[in-house]
Amino acid sequence: MKSLKLLVIIVLLVGATSTVAAQRTVKVYPRQGTVVTTVYQPRLVVHKGVNFHFSKGVWYKARGRKYVVCAAPVGVKVRQLPLGNKVVVRAGRKYYTYNGVFYKKKGRNYIVVSV
Repeated sequence: MKSLKLLVIIVLLVGATSTVAAQRTVKVYPRQGTVVTTVYQPRLVVHKGVNFHFSKGVWYKARGRKYVVCAAPVGVKVRQLPLGNKVVVRAGRKYYTYNGVFYKKKGRNYIVVSV
């Protein structure tokens, strides 16, 4: 009887851990050119006289009351990157990447670079 209880407990534990492991979050980013009506807490970044909005690793340009997803402008500076960014070494140089955009750290800022 003890072995049966132990077996049931083991099966329940294995089933519970496999269920938790199967539940993964998949981030889906909008494609360039996509028009959205709201952006979650966008940060305004002015680069070469153009206003860009940066939110959760996605770059936008305002168009009236809507936002259009755009490419990250090369050379623009941001103070911090979103959580989940990765460190990549290319040609002996250290870069940070998030959502397909490469950043190079300079002082306290991160600068969008073309790699």
